[in-house]
Amino acid sequence: MKLTGLTPNLFTNHLDRSVAFYRDVLGFSVVTTVPDVPPFIFVWLKRDEVSVFVNDAAAAALDLTKMPSVEVGRSGVTIFVHVEGIAELWETVTNQAHVVQPLKEQWYGMTEFSLADPDGYIVTFAERTAAS
Repeated sequence: MKLTGLTPNLFTNHLDRSVAFYRDVLGFSVVTTVPDVPPFIFVWLKRDEVSVFVNDAAAAALDLTKMPSVEVGRSGVTIFVHVEGIAELWETVTNQAHVVQPLKEQWYGMTEFSLADPDGYIVTFAERTAAS
C-alpha cells in the first residue's frame, strides 16, 4: 500500500466567492467542475503542483450523511503550502486578501505568511530559508 497524494477538500456556502479567491487572488486555475456548467457544486483548482477542491457544503452533506457537524471554515484544519519565491507571492496577494500573519522569518527555518480565505480557512505559504 502506498499513499500518493493529499488534496484539501474545502466546504463552502458560497462556492463562487471561494473559487474567485483561489483563482483571482492566489492564481489557481480551474481544472474541472461538477457539473460542467454553472451553478457548480464542486470545483478542482490547481496552481503548479498544488491542488485544492472546493465543494458546496449543502451538496456534500447529501453524500456525507454521517459527517460531524462543523461550521464551514472552522474545522481547525489549515492549509500549509510550500513555495519558491515567497516574497513575490507576498507582494502579489497582500493587498487582495485578509492577512492573518504577515511575512516573517520563523525560528524553525521558514519564511511564512498566512491568509484567511473567504470562508475562514487559514492558508499559510512557506519557503525554507537559505540558512536552514
